Amino acid sequence: MKAAEAGGRLDAFRNPGFPSYSAALVSTGFAVQIQTVAVGWQVYDLTGDPLDLGLVGLSQFLPAILLVVVTGAASDRYPRRAIMAVCLLAMSLVALGLMLMTSRGDPPVGFVFGLLALFGASRAFYNPARQSILPILVAPKQLPGAIAVQSSLNQFATICGPVAGGFLYAASPLAAYGASFALFAVAAAAIARIPPLPQNIVKVRVTTEALSAGLRYIWGNKVVLGAISLDLFAVLLGGAIALLPIYASDILDIGPTGLGVLRAAPAVGAILMAFWLIARPIGDHAGRTMFIAVAAFGLFTIVFALSETLWISVVALALVGASDMVSMNVRATLIQLWTPDELRGRVNAVNQVFIGASNELGAFRAGASAALIGPVGAALVGGVGTLAVAAIWWRSFRELALIRGLGRP
Repeated sequence: MKAAEAGGRLDAFRNPGFPSYSAALVSTGFAVQIQTVAVGWQVYDLTGDPLDLGLVGLSQFLPAILLVVVTGAASDRYPRRAIMAVCLLAMSLVALGLMLMTSRGDPPVGFVFGLLALFGASRAFYNPARQSILPILVAPKQLPGAIAVQSSLNQFATICGPVAGGFLYAASPLAAYGASFALFAVAAAAIARIPPLPQNIVKVRVTTEALSAGLRYIWGNKVVLGAISLDLFAVLLGGAIALLPIYASDILDIGPTGLGVLRAAPAVGAILMAFWLIARPIGDHAGRTMFIAVAAFGLFTIVFALSETLWISVVALALVGASDMVSMNVRATLIQLWTPDELRGRVNAVNQVFIGASNELGAFRAGASAALIGPVGAALVGGVGTLAVAAIWWRSFRELALIRGLGRP
């Protein structure tokens, strides 16, 4: 690749607001990962019940699905920058609440779930705005590179955040929650520095038809529907991240610091793949590449499920993260470029419900399965299920499988 072409992949940073946007994502990534490690370890330490780890995810997912028609419409009707800043401040208050409750002793698990539900509601408004703002921050031709850049920056936070969370929680739960509180506040300040953007504000009456426009657009566009639903069912079945506290405590016996290492491993693989995609973006056979990546995600999940050796588990998780990065890059670019700006908020709100289902609801699936058949069985069945999903979707969504480039339709 020529030097000029390689440099062009970083042109997104020349757009006003993109550096502040990226800084906010990194800070938010650190805050979320530190809080996730702290909450997961604290809840499992309080109850010792794998099902409660699933409820941690479910309590954050339910607000997104209950508010989906409102959150997307808000992102299309109001400045997305303001929505992001307000939501980040709300997330910081949740972290502060967790810190204050913990400072009084072992908090009731029900109160923890309640605060996580408030956190989930804030993220339900934040995520559609965050996704929808990127295509108006950068030029369309810069979008695939910008997605890879922001993903690598976010994954950097995801690599370091869990490790930092493990060390901070080992020192004191208050230190972990306090760090999350401060980082969310920093992210809100960074978003406030983004200049006003030329958003296509929707000035229509709030009706059922207007609110459901995102759902109808996705249902009518088989490429977008296939990309979103493939990720939903693959990660819903294959995601084993919620089981990492059990693997760290009961199978690998590596403690909270080791839990941070396990949580960071997928991000290591993801950021290395993101660097590869920045240098060598997917130019052809994008649909086929996405399906191969999803199948690899399932295969390496199976390897992790069966491993009782730390280094094998870490490598398998890293390869899971690398596979997911390829799939995410294709999916995110297709959704953003194939969706009109005036619908992006509502489409991305639905997309976030699918992502939430694959992550938070997937965490509940993993926790509930682990309570029934054990953590190894739960992870193994999930990996096999992901392979099956890839095969079924390959036959059912041929339009997606045959997509070549990642440009506009």
